[in-house]
Amino acid sequence: MTATPHAGKEEDFQLFMTLLDSDRFSGRYRAGIHRHDVSGLMRRMIKEDLLTFDGRRLFPERRAYTVPYELSPAEQDLYEQVTEYVRREMNRAERLDGRRGNQVGFALTVLQRRLASSPAAIHRSLERRRLRLEARRQEMLSDHALPPGSSAVPIPSVPVEDELDDLTGGELEELEEQVVDAATAARTLKELELEIAALSELERLAGRALASGDDRKWRELSGLLQDDPLLRDENGLPRKLIVFTEHRDTLDYLSRRISNLIGRPEAVVTIHGGTPRPHRRDIRDAFNQDPDVRVLIATDAAGEGLNLQRAHLMVNYDLPWNPNRIEQRFGRIHRIGQTEVCHLWNLVAADTREGQVFQRLLDKIEQQSKAYEGKVYNVLGELFEGEPLRGLLLEAIRYGDQPEVKSRLDQVIDARVGERAVELIKGLALDAHVMGLEDVQDVRLRMEEAHAKRLHPHYVRAFFRDAFERLGGHLRPRESGRYEITHIPAVLRDTGRFGLGLGGVVQRRYERVCFDRERVTIPGAARADLIAPGHPLFDAVLDETVHLHGELLTRGTVLVDASDAGARPRLLTALVQDVVDGHGRSVDRSFAFVELHPDGTAHDAGPAPYLDYRPPTPREAEAAEALLKEDWLRDGGPARAMEWAVREAVPHHLTRTRERLLPVIDRTRAQVEQRLRQEISFWHAQAGKLELDQAEGKKIRHRPETARAWAEDLERRREQRLAALDKDQNLQALPPVIAGCALVVPVGWLVRHIGPAQTAAEKAVLDALHAADGYDTDRRAVAAVLGAERRLGRAPEEMAHNNPGYDIRSLSLNGHLVHIEVKGRREGAEHFYVSRNEVLVAKNRGEHHRLALVSVSPHGPEHDEIRYLIDAFADTDFGDLKTEGVLLSWQDAWNKGGNPQ
Repeated sequence: MTATPHAGKEEDFQLFMTLLDSDRFSGRYRAGIHRHDVSGLMRRMIKEDLLTFDGRRLFPERRAYTVPYELSPAEQDLYEQVTEYVRREMNRAERLDGRRGNQVGFALTVLQRRLASSPAAIHRSLERRRLRLEARRQEMLSDHALPPGSSAVPIPSVPVEDELDDLTGGELEELEEQVVDAATAARTLKELELEIAALSELERLAGRALASGDDRKWRELSGLLQDDPLLRDENGLPRKLIVFTEHRDTLDYLSRRISNLIGRPEAVVTIHGGTPRPHRRDIRDAFNQDPDVRVLIATDAAGEGLNLQRAHLMVNYDLPWNPNRIEQRFGRIHRIGQTEVCHLWNLVAADTREGQVFQRLLDKIEQQSKAYEGKVYNVLGELFEGEPLRGLLLEAIRYGDQPEVKSRLDQVIDARVGERAVELIKGLALDAHVMGLEDVQDVRLRMEEAHAKRLHPHYVRAFFRDAFERLGGHLRPRESGRYEITHIPAVLRDTGRFGLGLGGVVQRRYERVCFDRERVTIPGAARADLIAPGHPLFDAVLDETVHLHGELLTRGTVLVDASDAGARPRLLTALVQDVVDGHGRSVDRSFAFVELHPDGTAHDAGPAPYLDYRPPTPREAEAAEALLKEDWLRDGGPARAMEWAVREAVPHHLTRTRERLLPVIDRTRAQVEQRLRQEISFWHAQAGKLELDQAEGKKIRHRPETARAWAEDLERRREQRLAALDKDQNLQALPPVIAGCALVVPVGWLVRHIGPAQTAAEKAVLDALHAADGYDTDRRAVAAVLGAERRLGRAPEEMAHNNPGYDIRSLSLNGHLVHIEVKGRREGAEHFYVSRNEVLVAKNRGEHHRLALVSVSPHGPEHDEIRYLIDAFADTDFGDLKTEGVLLSWQDAWNKGGNPQ
């Protein structure tokens, strides 16, 4: 996943896509010939067009303000003198060789940017540069004099302009520090001494401006911090603010001044390129979680991979010369999860040459942002393709006092942020993947249905705690829902036994772990690892448990269905189904559960039906042994399961897989054919052209035979890829494999065969059995709830009998699903039973779940009463995997309920 896959460089983008499919993007990109089609490989989304399933914008609005200010007299004098020095030295640098000229030009550019940053930054830079050149002068005067263009400390090469933009914030800061103080255009000792004298005078002017205390840029920021109403919430408390600068000296300067202004040094934190990455995360967490930390000052190093949406206010104290970085900075707060309107203030010195360019640029961006709802920020990196903003700024610095140059720069900016921006924004709309309303509704309903059946954190915690302790580990409870692990058994640290997973390696200890993502971070406590499938420790525990006990699945077991008052046992069989392609690779795998009955019938048991069953007690297991001798179990149970799977589950699985994969394969085939045919034709044509050029005696870059060989190689690649796609398309279902089986014994059968209850556990079984009134009561209750739902304006759908987890799925007027578990009892009932699966579906759905209680009247359905409980089991916790359900007081639950809603 990337926020900037294109970044304004189509050729580089095509090379990036070649990593994903070298045939679809074969050869060098040629505009007007090759299509920009990345469907199936990349989804390009527009922030401003993304909506939640409720129809709300996923990203809030963002607003940017230009804050122009005028330099003080001392600052203006310093600006003119330093700019003149930079212009003069740039002219001299143009006469140097390429490598050294690039170094000097880069150093002078950095110096100019630091001039615009702060008096502190330019003063320190001039001082360091003077000291470095004085040291260079001493080297030239020593007996071991070096050539004028060299230095005792090597100066790194400066990348070309396009490559500069690819450097991270930290890498760019390091390069600037190494080059800015050392690179000089001086070729003789005299020229060097003249430059040192000029630097001494500039340093004096910078010191004077700094000592005056009249820093107009700081005055604007200080006023913003103290006076702008957006900087305080509705209770008058200060809001969090991020201040971006380009230079470490300015960062330190602002840190001191803001700390003094606020009066609490601990309220200000900083991140720069020299901050170690683990420490950056600690600072981010402090800024996000600690209410006493109010301001984060950062260089562009904080724009790399840090989520800072705890704040929604940002200041660009310095504006980057790469417009893409403006969006990257804004993107630190304008992220998924941000709930507030995002505000950005850009400080610009209106009476400087580069400031005038920036003001023109920002004014145009603001105009386009209003016209296109902020979408202009999505294309900032592409606006100046072919004519970088950095080049325009340098042109303004060197020649901006010439009216014709200033006019041309204005025209370029107007065109780039005008017609070019509109063109790119419209292109985004065509390129973006937008779903229709019907598709969105369908996906939303499927997601809500999947959410009802998701693997609840309770399952994960119950399994992990039990299995981990069996393997010698121990969870120590700490904060609510969080644990500490001080020792990991050696068998789990031996990851090489099962291979290293994507989640990393198992650590020797974990300061904090949790099973619910809401408990990962809490104020004042260490961040917790989320233990779930994919985490290395969870996977190690699962792998070792399967390694030790996997054969038990095929041996089978006996389970008890405590909610079934009937007397018909059944055989639960788990089947693994694989769909493979022509290469023999598994492209889709699914589990199916089928329950077989003594009369030979079978039915789909749904997902994970075993979660509602429990192990038998010793007396129950002894009684169930009689069932194991019955003919229907000994004669063809697995075979009948296979017959059902081949007839019912496998065709559905194969059809679903083909519907998902075949359109993707067809699209890939068409695009591979088009691109490779274009490349083959191109190189055959090139071979003919090269032969003519060679015959005319022209200089050629490639031999005709080489171009023809490339075309023939592409033809072979085309044949091989099309053959591979044929195999990709050849989808077949393998015979299902039985993964495990269990005899499921209804509690009603057990009660008839084990006699009176002898233990508390057996008494609880009888209580649960008596907490139901039979089929007729259930039908009356479901019918009553269906009627209540229709009266509420919802569209209810009754699930199949004994559907695991809920009885009714109802579509509300706002397009959401409500899952309803119906419990009907005759008047005077004392208890009712809720299974584990029913409870956990309710916990998954939260406020979108209803427990519907129906009091069935002896006087007829028109006298039945209904009560709804919303999110009834929010505080219910089973604790382990051994509890299959809960027995609840009917009267207590009835008193907590209310009218259907």
